[in-house]
Amino acid sequence: MAYAFHQAAARPASVVGMTRLAGDPGVVRWLWFALGFRLTAEYRDWVLHELTDAGWRVRALGRQLVVLVPVAGAFLALPGPWSLRIGIAALIIFGGLLIAATYGDSLRASRLRQHRLPVPEDPDLGRPTDSA
Repeated sequence: MAYAFHQAAARPASVVGMTRLAGDPGVVRWLWFALGFRLTAEYRDWVLHELTDAGWRVRALGRQLVVLVPVAGAFLALPGPWSLRIGIAALIIFGGLLIAATYGDSLRASRLRQHRLPVPEDPDLGRPTDSA
């Protein structure tokens, strides 16, 4: 781990910082995408990266949090005992994340089809997820 730190420290500052992927949709369109809407064809490469490259499961859970946190916050704002409000908010967040993690492959396949992109083969099934 220390080796990676020294290697990064030796690079110029412009290379060390995280850069945005070409075709990145920006904050508003990313929120639109996180809410389940389809992006235009100009973002096709970004969508493919977002749904298939390494770390896609973590990014999918992050998008799910964007949807769940406002709903949980609304329940926190309702009147009632704090213990009940916190319990409901926790159930919404953890339950939603559990469902998203459990059905992540199917959700990803659906989003790829929604954007008319090919669904990668599942190594356990030997075929794309959710195919007949």
